[in-house]
Amino acid sequence: MVRKIISIDESKCTGCGLCVSACHEGALGIVDGKAKLLRDDYCDGLGNCLPICPTGAIAFDERGSHAEQSQVEPSQNQTAPARTHLSHWPVQIKLVSVNAPYLNDANLLVAADCTSYAYGNFHNEYMKNRITIIGCPKLDEGDYSEKLTAILKQNSIKSVTIARMEVPCCGGIENAVKKALKNCDKLIPWQVVTISTDGRVL
Repeated sequence: MVRKIISIDESKCTGCGLCVSACHEGALGIVDGKAKLLRDDYCDGLGNCLPICPTGAIAFDERGSHAEQSQVEPSQNQTAPARTHLSHWPVQIKLVSVNAPYLNDANLLVAADCTSYAYGNFHNEYMKNRITIIGCPKLDEGDYSEKLTAILKQNSIKSVTIARMEVPCCGGIENAVKKALKNCDKLIPWQVVTISTDGRVL
C-alpha cells in the first residue's frame, strides 16, 4: 500500500532533535548528528515533525514502508468472503453504553482500531465469542480508563483481552485497561495481544 512517509534531506538537517520530540510514534532518532527515520513502518503520515523543523529538511514521500515492501503477496485463490464475528453495535469505546445488555457475562475484547486491519485473521482468532470495543488513544480525546472502569464495575465481565499494535501510541489503550482493571475492585483474568506493523502476532 502506497502511503505518505516522511523523508529527510540530511544536507539541510542540523541535528537539533526537534523532530524527534515531535514524533509521537518513536519513528525518528538522531544518528551521527543527523535526524533519521529509524522505523518507516511507525511513521503515521500525520507530519507532526514537518512544521517543527527549522530548516525545512523534512518532506513527505508517497511510498510503501520497508515492512510492507517485504511482505509476500496473499494468495489470489481465496475468494470466499470472510465471516464477521461482530455481534453488536456500536463498538467505539466512547459510544458504548456501560449498561448495554451484551456486556453482561461477556468475554471482553478491548482493541486498538488498527489491530483488525493489521492482522488478517483478527475476526476468527480474537473477536469470535468476544464482545469487541475499540478505540484509538492517539486520535480520541481524553482517557478511556474511567469509561472502562464503569463497564467492568457494572457488568459481570468474565475476561478481558487487550489487542494493541506494537507502536508506542498504543500503550495508551493498554494502560487505560490496566488502570480500569485495578480500579474496578474485581479479579478479572486478562491478557495482552500485540500485533506488529507487518501483521504478525508478537
